[in-house]
Amino acid sequence: MKNNWKRILAWSLYDFGNSAYATTVIAGFFPVFFKEYWSVGVNVTESTFKLGLANSISSVVVVLLAPVLGAIADRGGARKRFVAAFALMGCAMTISLFFVGRGNWIMAAVFFVAGTIGFSGGNAFYDSLIVDVVEEDRVDFVSAFGYSMGYLGGGLLFAVNVLMVLKPGLFGLADKAQAVKVSFLTVGIWWAVFTVPLLLFVEEKKPPRGGSFIRTVREGFGQLSRTFRRVRHLKVVSLFLAGYWLYIDGVHTIIRMAIDYGMSIGLDSNRLILALLVVQFVGFPAAIVFGKLGQKLGPRTGIYIGITVYVLMTVWAYYLDSEAEFFGMAVAIGLVQGGIQSLSRSFYTRIIPEGQSAEFFGFYNMVGKFAAVLGPALVGWTALASGDPRKGIFSITVLLILGGILLFFVNEEKGREMAREMEKGRV
Repeated sequence: MKNNWKRILAWSLYDFGNSAYATTVIAGFFPVFFKEYWSVGVNVTESTFKLGLANSISSVVVVLLAPVLGAIADRGGARKRFVAAFALMGCAMTISLFFVGRGNWIMAAVFFVAGTIGFSGGNAFYDSLIVDVVEEDRVDFVSAFGYSMGYLGGGLLFAVNVLMVLKPGLFGLADKAQAVKVSFLTVGIWWAVFTVPLLLFVEEKKPPRGGSFIRTVREGFGQLSRTFRRVRHLKVVSLFLAGYWLYIDGVHTIIRMAIDYGMSIGLDSNRLILALLVVQFVGFPAAIVFGKLGQKLGPRTGIYIGITVYVLMTVWAYYLDSEAEFFGMAVAIGLVQGGIQSLSRSFYTRIIPEGQSAEFFGFYNMVGKFAAVLGPALVGWTALASGDPRKGIFSITVLLILGGILLFFVNEEKGREMAREMEKGRV
């Protein structure tokens, strides 16, 4: 039964758990620890290149795998099993970072790539399960609730991890390095624990036909080929994904480049990490508010509010010159970051066929993985060409505005109609 709060909570607890990987590992400690501990003695620019390469490899693998795995999962009713498999890999790889010794950047990069594949791959199937826990009239709120739980869970553990690193003696740890390693260990355990409720209590809608694994794989590839053609044919879906790619690229670029930008203009790194923690706790209630906003005004309006705030933040960033202002920006971004992501997800559920949700969310996540590729390149090229990092961060406004323009032309009602027609096999 959908709209059952036990199942909704179980579904959202996965976000509560795995978001710790996004905060503590991806955004928080791994980039700094990679430079200062695992790449000790290596030129700064060389370590930056290696870290960027690791991120790119993991993104490319997920981009290639997500649509194929989604197609197979839809045919076999195996979305929960794929969540479990990717989560297990992600947790194991994150825990493995605890054992990587000083200077061993290769092993650290390997575990990070595999962990990020587990994180991103699991999210593709987790996202698609939303259609099995909630009816369409509440999807905006439940999608936002999932993101808010992610902010809360990721923020709670990140707060403990930050305290561990700043005050290792309080936890019986020898130094900052040991504290960071233990933080990676806690993330893997935290993620694993909060995956269990989804596996136990979320009931996955089974496809009408069963079959052997080999048959499921063969049919999955066939369905993937058809979906490529259908996505191209479904202009509403194609147009939304194009707009989403542009504006979410801007969002992801700001998430990934914020601390680097702050350091480039002379702000203290410890204060910047604390600002990142502020984003998590502001994002928790704000995402819920955005869910209500999406129910009342529609997800498109909520997305436009988020885009507008991000454009204003890039303008503010251009003139930023103090840590206090950086904290102010962190609060503002926290107010809309979860909202723009959750409402984009719920908007997408309205224009895709429910019976092929995992496959279509494979495309959705593939687009998301391509995001934060164009943005950082644009920022870097603009900063290099102008000699000014402020102009680099300001260039993100181009992506946000173009994405908003494309979203304007997305006909939601036509998208719903086409999705229903596809569900009935008429498209």
